[in-house]
Amino acid sequence: TRPSRLMCCRCDQLTRSATAANRHDPIHRFPRLITPSTDKKASLRSNLRQRRRLLLPAAEAALQAHASRHLPALLSGSQRLGLYWPLSGEADLRLLAELPGLSQRLALPQVSANRLHYRAWVLGDPLQPDATGIPSPQQGPHLKPDQIGLLLAPALGFDAKGIRLGYGGGWFDRLRSDPAWRAIPALAVLPAGCLMKRLPRDPWDVPFNGWLDEKGLHWLQAV
Repeated sequence: TRPSRLMCCRCDQLTRSATAANRHDPIHRFPRLITPSTDKKASLRSNLRQRRRLLLPAAEAALQAHASRHLPALLSGSQRLGLYWPLSGEADLRLLAELPGLSQRLALPQVSANRLHYRAWVLGDPLQPDATGIPSPQQGPHLKPDQIGLLLAPALGFDAKGIRLGYGGGWFDRLRSDPAWRAIPALAVLPAGCLMKRLPRDPWDVPFNGWLDEKGLHWLQAV
């Protein structure tokens, strides 16, 4: 499937403005430590969850620094950054809420009625568990796609085709099956040691545009 013109234009704009983006073929940066062929996602999740937990303590500070340095410039106008509330083992990027350029421009996901939505979030706002048990804003309107400039999603694994391995809920895939949401550039967040050459791909998997790790911000070619 060819990418929409809107998606390509937005990705091209972000690529030009992200100084840490690597414009060379990214596949050579993916280690050969794990090369799944017939492995199922369930076993990969178990292995990569443990691997990420071991790698994150050494990677998190640099990952946070890259996020603080590069992400604010990727939003235009009044657009918000779609953040996430970190679970155990995930990179904690809530410090972005303390940056003057982002403190009033963040959003958090909230799952209700079997759908993933985003609501505006400011540090200190009251949060309550959503349908998945994750703290999320419960007040205010759901944001529309044109109000979000960039999406971040924690990942257990990520491959050279932009396939993200999460926990299996499919929330981001369902959200981004809508062309309006898919047009928003999306980055997986994970330690570099969890990058893989190839992950199993299901028909409903929607590729991400790049990833953020302790080595910087990386964009893939449009997929």
